[in-house]
Amino acid sequence: MAIILSALEDKELLKLSSKNNSKAFEEIFNRYWKRLYTYAYKIYKNSEVCEDVVQEVFISLWNLNKENSILNLEGYLFKAVKYKIANHIRDLKFSTQQLDFIESIPDSFFDNLEYEELEKDVFKKIEKLPVKCKKVFKLSREEQKSNAEIAQILNLSIRTVETHISNALKILR
Repeated sequence: MAIILSALEDKELLKLSSKNNSKAFEEIFNRYWKRLYTYAYKIYKNSEVCEDVVQEVFISLWNLNKENSILNLEGYLFKAVKYKIANHIRDLKFSTQQLDFIESIPDSFFDNLEYEELEKDVFKKIEKLPVKCKKVFKLSREEQKSNAEIAQILNLSIRTVETHISNALKILR
């Protein structure tokens, strides 16, 4: 007489699966997989991680069932999923070594990166200035020439030099 596995209680299925009855274990898997996955997803909201967690719980059940006596299978499975997810979340945290490394990076490193980015942006904008305005601005800022010197070099009025510098600064801001 064949046993109808779906009619058996959890304790009986566990007893059969502890004797390497893969059909009994498959019945347990089919009975609980979807509910465990749904429970895991309510906690973590990542389908791939939740699938992995539920699979790991079933693998653990298969491996441990031979030596453990589980009194309440449903309670055991749900607690196992809860703890696996908790462990997964805990493992996402940085290790002490990683935190120490991050903290050892000097603030000046990030400041230099920000400065370099800003500097690149400013130089790009300077290159887009109108020709005369760019020339006046570079003489003023890069070569430290006074407005009078720039006016003399470019044969412009001091007022025109001031206007070019003012316009350049507006654009760069």
